[in-house]
Amino acid sequence: MSFFPKISFQCEVEEYLTKVFRNNELITALGGQEAENKYQSLLSRLSHPPSFTTVRVNTHLSSVKHVKKLLFEEIQKQFKGLCVPVLEHPKLQDILLIPVIGPRRDLKKHPSEVIVGAQCGYAVLRGAHVYVPGIVSTSRSVVKAGDLVSVYSDIEGKCKRGAKEFKGVKVFLGNGISELSRSEIFSSSGPLKGLGVRMIEPVYLSPSFDNVLPSHLFLQNLPSVVVSHILSPQPGEKILDMCAAPGGKATHLATLMHDQGEVIAMDKIANKVKKIKLNAELLQLNCIKAFCYDGTKALSVEKREDEQEGPPFSPESFDRILLDAPCSGMGQRPNMAYSSTLKEVTSYQPLQRKLFTVAVKLLKPGGVLVYSTCTITLSENEEQVAWALKRFPCLQLHPQEPHIGGEGMKGAGLTLDQLKLLQRFDPAAVTSQGMDINSLQDSREDDLISLANKDCIGFFIAKFIKSKSQ
Repeated sequence: MSFFPKISFQCEVEEYLTKVFRNNELITALGGQEAENKYQSLLSRLSHPPSFTTVRVNTHLSSVKHVKKLLFEEIQKQFKGLCVPVLEHPKLQDILLIPVIGPRRDLKKHPSEVIVGAQCGYAVLRGAHVYVPGIVSTSRSVVKAGDLVSVYSDIEGKCKRGAKEFKGVKVFLGNGISELSRSEIFSSSGPLKGLGVRMIEPVYLSPSFDNVLPSHLFLQNLPSVVVSHILSPQPGEKILDMCAAPGGKATHLATLMHDQGEVIAMDKIANKVKKIKLNAELLQLNCIKAFCYDGTKALSVEKREDEQEGPPFSPESFDRILLDAPCSGMGQRPNMAYSSTLKEVTSYQPLQRKLFTVAVKLLKPGGVLVYSTCTITLSENEEQVAWALKRFPCLQLHPQEPHIGGEGMKGAGLTLDQLKLLQRFDPAAVTSQGMDINSLQDSREDDLISLANKDCIGFFIAKFIKSKSQ
């Protein structure tokens, strides 16, 4: 039995998903029961965090070996001498992998409870402490600074702020020490910021990265790192990251280019653009130029002769383009209650096509376009590839390097050869149920790397080349 409940969806969304994962092509290929088992496994895996924390090393400032040593020392301090390795990936040589221990089933629950919102809860499951804005409720009025408390997540968002008792659906996240009293947490003068609960016994033991080597490390899911390597930007090129916030991939692209060339990073939300700029500054990367702009409007109607560097851009302005598209986000982990409606889920496909159309026109002949999402639906992934190949004869699918995920999913009418060129990271491919310290110590490094490649967020990648002859 799973430690957490399977991810839940609104009824219409669940019906939509079951049709996707029980489509005729899948059932024919896998068999009805195997297809059903795979779908149920996916629902279960999505509610748990990945088995590894992935951090990308800022190789612009330091070597992987040096940062690995510093990080190992930090983890030893956090885990009180528990020997948890820091692994290098053989195909992604700028990342480090830290195994996540859990779920730990022997933790004693304390009478005093702290209830946090779902997003805060997910962060705790991936190694974060509890900050005051994430706290929704404490069960006792006598909670004081220094008290041992058990932390729970209100996964359905039904707990009223400041409630002293909550009987709704909650999930145990572990134990911690309250840094503040209840009256301080729910101060009448307005919500405080800062640390609320320091986690000392989380259900999943994963390192906290609060102020840990901030200029040298960037927390990033493994498939998100793969994307930039597949785009493979070269020094001196002009690159476009169409939907760039918060800047993880943009800063990675700049690093891979040795900060030589130009990375244009766009997002249509001003606060998110500020985050891109802050991350570029923190990582000391100068070739990134961030703009608050809607990617669907980034194409200039006529070729521009002026020297203005910002959008809109002339056709065929970029050597390579990354379209990490806005999506339904169903591959994100952990997630126990997906709240979007079917209308919201299906709204992404037309938006993605608008962005894709602009991207094709902005790409130089011979250029590379990488399309990616962090979702599991067919409509936002393989169906978009089938549409793109039909809509734009100038595009050809191209092999991906590295290719460490699985192939594309059947059901969109793509050939077997085309599916092999796609890369889908599917949490349902994992058969293991968590990792304890004994199994970790008994595991070979190759086996751990193989697990890290599979037990990550749900993700999809397609790589296109634009032909030189139009």
